Amino acid sequence: MSHNPAFAAPASVDGKLSDQISAALKKDAQGLVAAIIQQHGTGEVLMLGWMDEEALRRTLTTGRVTFWSRSRKEYWRKGDTSGHSQLVRSAALDCDGDALVIVVDQIGAACHTGAHTCFDGRELPAVVGRRVS
Repeated sequence: MSHNPAFAAPASVDGKLSDQISAALKKDAQGLVAAIIQQHGTGEVLMLGWMDEEALRRTLTTGRVTFWSRSRKEYWRKGDTSGHSQLVRSAALDCDGDALVIVVDQIGAACHTGAHTCFDGRELPAVVGRRVS
């Protein structure tokens, strides 16, 4: 079993994401990585957003979550217009390098609809507790 140690380099070097973190990211064709936002203390999944290297650098260095908007083609920092901000507690990259988990203290609603999470009331029917062959 291999164990990958935590990243030793600082998150930002000369205003860019560190080479060590950048090299570990497996971005999609648009240069993005999925960022799962999770509530500190409860583990509740609040939302999913997209980050490029600059959004991740801003998130890691400012302590506020920044995303890349695929529709508006611009950066947006959660809470700048709504007041519902996300304060970073920790961040981790998955074993494949293609997804992030950002643990936050959520201030106000996480979803743009005003719901606490983007998953409120959106449960899908699923087979639960039954072994599937």
